[in-house]
Amino acid sequence: MAGPVLEMRSIVKTFPGVKALSDVTLTVRQGEVHAICGENGAGKSTLMKVLSGVHPHGTYEGEILFEGELCRFKDIRASEQHGIVIIHQELALVPFLSIAENIFLGNEHARRGFINWNDTLKHATELLRRVGLDEHPETRVADIGVGKQQLVEIAKALSKSVKLLI
Repeated sequence: MAGPVLEMRSIVKTFPGVKALSDVTLTVRQGEVHAICGENGAGKSTLMKVLSGVHPHGTYEGEILFEGELCRFKDIRASEQHGIVIIHQELALVPFLSIAENIFLGNEHARRGFINWNDTLKHATELLRRVGLDEHPETRVADIGVGKQQLVEIAKALSKSVKLLI
């Protein structure tokens, strides 16, 4: 069996007056699905924010190894460049934009400064099919329910070169 895809070793995260994480270790192998459960304030979100770079390297103690490489993410973009993508509890969609526009916001299919709408809609349709969402990619996000919006967030994450989805 191959080595772990992810190792978080001895993670400690402290906020003023509160130790949110104390010596947390997590190992994930290829193809595994993990669920981290606990009461409010147990540190679940904090651990995932450490992994994804929301809490950058230097603001916590411990090590993160991804695909065997020691990682020191300074922000979310750095973790995404490695293939680690987080879907936050709070939806980060723009309600007056379409599903397709939201999926590729910041990662537009463009050539010479112009968005290629044919490619955008084609790729969005494939991603929506992949997550099981039967909506037209030009539908405004405000016109679909919260459950469907969560599927749009997942499609958005899958539109990136994701190796580890949080």
